[in-house]
Amino acid sequence: MEQARAGEYDEFVAARWSGLCHLARLLTGGDRHRAEDLLQESLVRLWFVWPKIADEAPEAYVRKVLARAAARSARRRWWGERPVEELPEVAAAGDMSAIVAERSRLEAALALLTPRQRAAVVLRYYQDLPDRQVAEVLGCPVGTARSHAARGVARLRELLADVIEPVG
Repeated sequence: MEQARAGEYDEFVAARWSGLCHLARLLTGGDRHRAEDLLQESLVRLWFVWPKIADEAPEAYVRKVLARAAARSARRRWWGERPVEELPEVAAAGDMSAIVAERSRLEAALALLTPRQRAAVVLRYYQDLPDRQVAEVLGCPVGTARSHAARGVARLRELLADVIEPVG
């Protein structure tokens, strides 16, 4: 029985890793390494409650743990990095430079939001969650979650104003 549950867990992680990793990256403001650390921490927590959560909503659980871990992580001053003498080789740039530049620009703008605003914007507009679920994940009233999302979107509009052209 336990092996069957472990197999279900493995299947869940394999199926959702990419999407959850992208969510974590958005929640951390584009820091891929911190995002992977947060996702692994969240998946470890999921493992311990898997028998209870497996039949209900494991993705919602991981999403909530990720959002809260990202908020905690944003309050830290140091994550344990150590300087190295030689930098690793940089990957060669491909042909998708415009897409990468725009994505990087958006991630940089997201990084300038407060952690709560960033989480509200990402959960509401990237994950397409209703306001009620965003509020549940953030652990606040629905009105507060809406306020965080609205202020975050307004700030993103300010930051990205030079690209947005009026329609009509």
